[in-house]
Amino acid sequence: MSGVFDRVLPLNLVANTAIFYIAARLYLLPLIPRVRARQILVPILLLHSTRHLGMMFLTRGATYPGLPLEFAYPAAFGDLITAILALVAIPFVLRGSVFAKPMVWFFNIFGTIDLLLAITTATIYNAPVTMGPAYWIPAFWVPLLLVTHYITFIVLRRGGSF
Repeated sequence: MSGVFDRVLPLNLVANTAIFYIAARLYLLPLIPRVRARQILVPILLLHSTRHLGMMFLTRGATYPGLPLEFAYPAAFGDLITAILALVAIPFVLRGSVFAKPMVWFFNIFGTIDLLLAITTATIYNAPVTMGPAYWIPAFWVPLLLVTHYITFIVLRRGGSF
């Protein structure tokens, strides 16, 4: 029976990513040609500014004993760095600074790679069985973050000023 439970997180990850993508496709992607980039990017950057929540992977009570450190540390600190990058980028985007676009590119590439590495290391080290209450991060939060990284890439590729 444990084999079935070991497959729940990938199901949650894929299903929620699809659901968030459908929502973005219906409600957000049609806006991209009609609004300024900052109107889409600032809410996304604010959302990613909360990725400090990934530090929960290092917190007793939020995870069960035995959470693989090979997963926990890179996931926690990758999220923290991404949160800082997102937060720092916001004023540059709001001001339309020449540094805004490079900063958002850097945030987006770093944050995307961080999520993909976390998914990979969680799988390699079978982390879901010891995630405890922090399980909601990859089950719900990561799919939303992946979709918003995708949207950010679309906005960045669109060109033009912020």
